Amino acid sequence: MAARRYTEHEEALEIKSLRRIIAAYINYQDAAEKDVKRYERSFKKLSPAHKELLFHLGLKYQRLRWCISMNTSFIMNMLEAFEPPFDMSQCVDGDCHDCAEHMHGHSHADTINNSELLAQHCCPEEGANTRETENKKDEEVHMVGCSQPAACNLGISQGEDKSCNDGKDASAAANCQDTDCFASSTDENVTPGHRRAPSLPLDVPPVDVDKVRCIIRNIVRDWAQEGQIERDECYKPILEELNRLFPDRSRPPSCLVPGAGLGRLALEISSLGFVSQGNEFSYYMMICSSFILNHTQEANEWTIYPWIHNNCNSLSDKDQLRAVSFPDIHPSSAGITEGFSMCAGDFVEVYNEESQESAWDAVVTCFFLDTAHNIVEYIEIISKILKDGGVWVNMGPLLYHFADAYGPDDDMSIELSLEDVKRVAYHYGFVMEVEKMIDTTYTANMVSMMQNRYRVAFWTMRKDASRSKAKKRQ
Repeated sequence: MAARRYTEHEEALEIKSLRRIIAAYINYQDAAEKDVKRYERSFKKLSPAHKELLFHLGLKYQRLRWCISMNTSFIMNMLEAFEPPFDMSQCVDGDCHDCAEHMHGHSHADTINNSELLAQHCCPEEGANTRETENKKDEEVHMVGCSQPAACNLGISQGEDKSCNDGKDASAAANCQDTDCFASSTDENVTPGHRRAPSLPLDVPPVDVDKVRCIIRNIVRDWAQEGQIERDECYKPILEELNRLFPDRSRPPSCLVPGAGLGRLALEISSLGFVSQGNEFSYYMMICSSFILNHTQEANEWTIYPWIHNNCNSLSDKDQLRAVSFPDIHPSSAGITEGFSMCAGDFVEVYNEESQESAWDAVVTCFFLDTAHNIVEYIEIISKILKDGGVWVNMGPLLYHFADAYGPDDDMSIELSLEDVKRVAYHYGFVMEVEKMIDTTYTANMVSMMQNRYRVAFWTMRKDASRSKAKKRQ
């Protein structure tokens, strides 16, 4: 894929955008502390009798601070490992954020092989969107090209989209003593050995912090033992179908996974013997997936507390404060096939290039189709990049992310029924081979009193060579 140079204006926009993403991660601890202080203010308004009845809440709030410090420790280690593709110390239009001094200011490594890093970042062009959490607004993240295959450039625009454990239950928060738990975000000595976010004067919109919290929940879905139930519901049918469709993988077939999120499905496909490439638009996702894939030293190396930000529908405080360890497997020990990669960028812009035409044996879309502004365009490109006889395996709902995007930008949103989606697919040369509905969840807290379940469409369609050639002649 041909790379192109940045103009000064484009580079300035990219730097400002990346600073905003980094600021959101850094602001996680302060934003969470504000929530805890709000809980404490409400508690103080209780009558003495009610306070006595709920005396344990004071200790719970301090335990929450412990959990927040553990989440922050992971985030800061992740950011420290991240190498931005620009000199982040330079001022851009007077927008100099203190967080820039925490970034290294040099580009990604040159070409990386599998023995060094699991996931290369391919050259992106522009951007689209990814599901992060149900019924939440998330801003568009876009990339606009890079100077070398492993040096991806990042960005974020002002548009919005609607997206968003190995069984160990020995929560540090549940077991800590009173003297261990009283740690506030203003305490410079929070939990010996744990990283704390720097105190910076950051003006971070709440929606940006919500995206960080969403990433923490996505870690459970993709990389914790606790997420195995969801992975079995969503990923297992896809993996079984690919295994059936490609019984001979002595010459590894190629498979593209748009909307790859934190990369687990793409890695599992690679482990089956495919040359697998994940494509992801959100750099909130990409920063985290790169850290897990490339910097993990052992299984269950990290511990987070993903459910602490929701006080509703908890069966017990212990459930809300429970620890989750990840990754449940060491990525470099997963038996991946040579050529596994992650590509940052917009699916439409990256894969609508002539070089991608008829390049893939399989395309797998999981909770992806409804991220489109124009789902017809997605289907057209999937048909274009598949080889004749190639297969498209899909699983997901049709919760269109831009369906309620009211605002001055008036984002385009084409919202089709499942029947119309299949009709469009037939138009672009696809023939249905397997079709069924599957019940599943998305980043669900499995011990919550509320479970949002999807009844998603699952299918395998094959690109019919004769029909595709007929359409080319029209």
